[in-house]
Amino acid sequence: MAKSVSTVRTDHASRYLQQLCKHWSHKFEVEFNETAGKVPFSPETSLELAADATNLILTLNVEKSEDLERMQNVVADHLKRFAFREELDFVWIADASAA
Repeated sequence: MAKSVSTVRTDHASRYLQQLCKHWSHKFEVEFNETAGKVPFSPETSLELAADATNLILTLNVEKSEDLERMQNVVADHLKRFAFREELDFVWIADASAA
């Protein structure tokens, strides 16, 4: 199991969390509210989202570490489409405790 976290600074964290979750709810059994969400892409791969006033925290869990970078790009690309009015900065940090 591989895990990484990105804290994205934005004043629109809750809006983006909800947009991402609504977008993916057409394909996956998504759970979300204004401050938290979970997207189960598969039994082995999921995205957890948390929003506060200034940050959107993305936690990505994948079974195979070789899938981590691809899924990070998928999540970032989707979020960038919703946040086209602002420049978001993604820095993914691997969580060594997930290994």
